[in-house]
Amino acid sequence: MIEEDDTESDDPHRVRVDAAFASFADRHGDRLDAPGQGLLDRLRSAAADKDRERLRAHLTEAKEKHGWLYRELAEHPALATLLDELALWGF
Repeated sequence: MIEEDDTESDDPHRVRVDAAFASFADRHGDRLDAPGQGLLDRLRSAAADKDRERLRAHLTEAKEKHGWLYRELAEHPALATLLDELALWGF
């Protein structure tokens, strides 16, 4: 679970990231095992922090170890948009 403070909750980027990942979890959360949930949490954290290196590493892990999760992340509209934006940062 993500802890929020007043600073983070006011950040529009973090709000978008949280909403996108919450939507994904609502749609696919029942399919996630413990390692998959941990990976999703790490992806959310990296995206919220705009840390493209961590995000790249976690996406590589998703592709190599959780193929279905990687495909669903890429197909989720809000997450795909976030990933596109991160690509603009040189991801």
